[in-house]
Amino acid sequence: MKIKAFLLILILMCTFNLLRAQKQDSLHGSTLSDSLKQTFVQKMQDFAKRSAKKSKEEFEADKATIDQIRIFEQFRKTMQKARNYLNNGLDTPGIKNELKEIDDDFVKAGDGVFTNKGTAHTFRNLTATSKILAELLKKANARKISLDANQQLLNNFRYQLDSLSSEPALFKFPQDSVSLMKYLNKVVLVAREVKPVDSMLKIANSNIQSLLNQVNVSVFKLQNHLEDIEFYQQAMADNGFKREFGNLLGPEGHYRPFGEILANSWTKGLMTLGFYAENNYGKLLTLMLLVFLSFTYLKSLKNIYKDSNLLHENMEGQLVIRYPFLSALLIVISIFQFIFQSPPFILNAILWISCCIALSIIFKRFINKYWMNVWLAMVVLFGLAVIDNLILQASRTERWVILIISATGIFFGVFTLLKGKRDTLREKWIVYSIALMVFLESMSVLMNLLGRYNLAKTFFIGGYLNVVVAILFLWTVRLINEGLNLAFNIYAGQDKKLFYLNFSKVGKRAPLLFYALLIIGWLVLFGRNFPAYSYFSKPLKEFFTEDRTIGDYTFSINTLLLFVVIIVISVIVSKVVSFFASDKHLEHNDDNKRYGIGSWLLLVRIAILAIGLFLAVAAAGIPIDRITIILGALGVGIGFGLQTLVNNLASGLIIAFEKPVNVGDIVDVDGQAGTMKSIGFRSSVISTWDGADVVMPNGDLLNAHLINWSLGGNRKRISINVNVAYNSDLQKIRAVLMDVLSQEERIIKSPAPAVQYEQFADSAIGIKIYFWTKQIGNAANTKSDLIVAINEAFKTNDIIIPYQKQDITIHYPKEKE
Repeated sequence: MKIKAFLLILILMCTFNLLRAQKQDSLHGSTLSDSLKQTFVQKMQDFAKRSAKKSKEEFEADKATIDQIRIFEQFRKTMQKARNYLNNGLDTPGIKNELKEIDDDFVKAGDGVFTNKGTAHTFRNLTATSKILAELLKKANARKISLDANQQLLNNFRYQLDSLSSEPALFKFPQDSVSLMKYLNKVVLVAREVKPVDSMLKIANSNIQSLLNQVNVSVFKLQNHLEDIEFYQQAMADNGFKREFGNLLGPEGHYRPFGEILANSWTKGLMTLGFYAENNYGKLLTLMLLVFLSFTYLKSLKNIYKDSNLLHENMEGQLVIRYPFLSALLIVISIFQFIFQSPPFILNAILWISCCIALSIIFKRFINKYWMNVWLAMVVLFGLAVIDNLILQASRTERWVILIISATGIFFGVFTLLKGKRDTLREKWIVYSIALMVFLESMSVLMNLLGRYNLAKTFFIGGYLNVVVAILFLWTVRLINEGLNLAFNIYAGQDKKLFYLNFSKVGKRAPLLFYALLIIGWLVLFGRNFPAYSYFSKPLKEFFTEDRTIGDYTFSINTLLLFVVIIVISVIVSKVVSFFASDKHLEHNDDNKRYGIGSWLLLVRIAILAIGLFLAVAAAGIPIDRITIILGALGVGIGFGLQTLVNNLASGLIIAFEKPVNVGDIVDVDGQAGTMKSIGFRSSVISTWDGADVVMPNGDLLNAHLINWSLGGNRKRISINVNVAYNSDLQKIRAVLMDVLSQEERIIKSPAPAVQYEQFADSAIGIKIYFWTKQIGNAANTKSDLIVAINEAFKTNDIIIPYQKQDITIHYPKEKE
């Protein structure tokens, strides 16, 4: 509109000037025309400048208005977020309580190390305190990171409000007074809303800073004391044979009531156990799951032997299935206790005592009374040693307890070695562990008398631990061997393609590598009791955890091993799941259910392996771009020579999803008839009626003319051909045949059997009998039995099955007369 008005004024002014110019005479025309033209141009230029300036001012004003609306909206959003955070984002009292708990736990952990030190430090006390302080430091650092994040968020809120307040658009005021007053009222309203929020942000920031100061002090204190403990441990390892206390019969030095020492030790033990369980609950759940799975398998194995009347009364060679749960508990804990890295001693004690109780019940009425008493005595002495090892601070009372228990062990061990009935001992290697126990307990007595408390206590717990763990491991191997042998006997004729676990390959005994790993495990458990163990194992840990770089990829031996372990575990899990799903011994005569499960085995295995692969890649930290390179290389390989393999793998997936055939179906593929035993990744197995197993690639199975009898309900139509003489009563024959068919229970009544007369043959009338069998597996037997029944019925009713006849006429030439 402004442009149109400007053009209209311009046209009117031009017209008016032209009319004035026509009225003037020719004498003065030239001069007046030039003067008028200059005045008009100047006016138009001034008008254009004023219009441009006014338009620019109006544009700037409109732009400022839009920016102001945007800024006010951002103010409202930022304040809303800040209010929500201030109302819900930070639990200051809770954080203060947490910091107070950390300080209280620090005081408890430091008792006996930094306060109430006593004459000398003990190895167990330093180890327990170090674990507790490490957990407290982890908690403090986590809280510090959280507070830093909260403070950064508060600073961001304040920064956003300050940056919005300093926007230049806020200081561009409207020209008219009415708009100016409205704008100022809006600014005042926003300022009133911002002020309390900004004050609250300042207060919250101040509170967080105060909490951060407390956390920083706690972190600094914990780090310093951890360094002190590490120094004490190093000194203890370097001076392992140095005297720490006076002789046992000499005067007592520092005294602290034994009750206080017990209470402090109990508190620290529960703290270490609680922290470790909180950080490793996944491993604990895994351990329980493994116990449950092992129990399920051993229970099923026992049921198989029980149903087959194969159980021995004395359970010789079958001890593993006598108490399936206890055997599963003993085997799983003995093997998988090593998944716990640097566990607290109290957790190990719980696991070991549980195994001892389980083995004691298993031993009942299996080993002779003498060796049962020896074992129970060992368990009692071991239990006392474990309880004593939970005491973290030295005292004269404890030293006497260690001396008495060690002397008892020496006497008992020597008596067992000299007078023991070795001929009735089932595991001969136990004698060597008892001899080692006698030696270690003797060293404990000697070191205790000479004031080497830490060394005496190490020998003390090591002696009993060595013999008990050795017995547990030996019987674990024995039970595993029994389990393998029992499984081998049951599944000796199994098909590994069907059950996925080949016991004939595993054998009847555990491999030698398993024995070697158990010996290494025994050395680890035994060595953990010595102060120098961590310093000998430290270089090995650094070797596995040290980062290595190839190109842009950084890895460690641990990550590579973790990758391999996850892949192996996923493969084993897929096979175990398939085994349990396919094992006919675990079914309850529900064929449809078994076939339904079998049809999903391939998908289950693929899912398990895929999840395992992704977890392994994530655990190893392999970059995605490296995976794309591998996939590209696979693409090139597929293009050159792996088409058939990929075709079979893809066909396996198609079979798994479309399900044209399931495990257990009766099929006929290119003349190969039988039962579908398994559907694998690349190939499937068909068990023919002749007993042979045909391994057929999935691509051929999918592309062939597949006949699946099971999809039709396992029915099959059978026909029988029979001939009767020409002079027979055909109606009678039909009635006789229908009567025979009606008496056969394996024939389906609907559709009804049919008797049809096919043709007039050379010597007989041809008859064809059609009927459906209820189960395709009974088709051959049903047909055979019906032929016998028809023959008997024909004999009874004088129906003749004629022989094929041919008349031969011989022409003799006439003799010449």
